[in-house]
Amino acid sequence: MVKQTEGVDKRSQILATALKLFNSQGFHGTSTASIAKAAGVATGTLFHHFPSKEALLEILFLSVKQEFANALGAMAVPEGELKQQARTLWLGAIDWGMENPDKQQFFQQFSLSVEIPLPLREEAMQGILGFIGAMILEGQKRGVIAALPLPLLLENCHGQYLSASRFFLDRPALARDETHREASFQLFWNALRP
Repeated sequence: MVKQTEGVDKRSQILATALKLFNSQGFHGTSTASIAKAAGVATGTLFHHFPSKEALLEILFLSVKQEFANALGAMAVPEGELKQQARTLWLGAIDWGMENPDKQQFFQQFSLSVEIPLPLREEAMQGILGFIGAMILEGQKRGVIAALPLPLLLENCHGQYLSASRFFLDRPALARDETHREASFQLFWNALRP
């Protein structure tokens, strides 16, 4: 059980606890009562902040996705060669996953899960991470990215990121190896080329 300290936001505490329990026990293996107990709050407090376990998962998904997008947005270089901009974001995303293994594990488990409804996944990809779609459209306009449907390209990029980040999470020493880092980017970039 996590001790609730004075001034700690209960909602944030519930989200942090749910992240850990969903990662270790899965969605169906985690009860709202176990989340409340581990967070050090009453079950009624959990339901005050989140009307259901599904709503808690969805809010957690969007909040982690927003944190990820904020980190990438802070690294974005809006000018220059598109390939270099993409490399900066790709390697930054890999680094974020290594620096936030619990959140990256959550992505691994839930990003493609039926537990996250399609409209919510689309909101995360096209809304929260909308700047990636804008980069792809710009690349298509410049002729350096294949003129394929944007939603399919975004889903492909997402899948490649999940695959590469899983590889590096399983082999943390290689996440610092420049040959492997660059190879992961080249695989990503080559899949986008016309």
